Amino acid sequence: MKKIALLIPVALSFFAATASAHGPVRQKLERDIEVNAPAAKVWAVIKNYDDMSWLPGVKHVTAKGGNAAGATRVLTLKDGGTINEELKKYDEAKMSYSYRITEMSSHKEITHSGQNEKIPVLPVTDYAATISVEAKGDKSKVSWKAGFYRAYMNNNPPEEMNEDTANKAVGEIFKAGLENIKAVAEKK
Repeated sequence: MKKIALLIPVALSFFAATASAHGPVRQKLERDIEVNAPAAKVWAVIKNYDDMSWLPGVKHVTAKGGNAAGATRVLTLKDGGTINEELKKYDEAKMSYSYRITEMSSHKEITHSGQNEKIPVLPVTDYAATISVEAKGDKSKVSWKAGFYRAYMNNNPPEEMNEDTANKAVGEIFKAGLENIKAVAEKK
């Protein structure tokens, strides 16, 4: 009976510890911008999957497959990194497309918990996103939303690969991209 009484607190503390330990939580980020231009004009800026000239930070794109589901593109960044993406869904009528990141280069390596860890150019994993244009009278709303995990999938991530860093990086890309879409569409 004493053995059972001693095992109960040990078992409870084990279950409490495992219940509070968890890996990464899926992050969701959405940003919108209002553009003083008709939706068709705004859509013309972003509609070609193989054209990322509207996204600051992208030096050039190599693409295959046009706007068909399964098309691929490799974004070569101005700092030399690369991001490979695949088009999942394209809807011309709804002025929308969805894509996912399939592979990324790393831009540096760190030591964390005694292990060498490569830091990807975008500190995320399992990233999928949708960008769309919606008519608002003679104006438009561009929405860009993504779901992703932080780059470090184990517990206790280094700062370079935690949720805050992932959200900040994706948020900065969305902000720069949306502001440039607005600038390009309103200038034309």
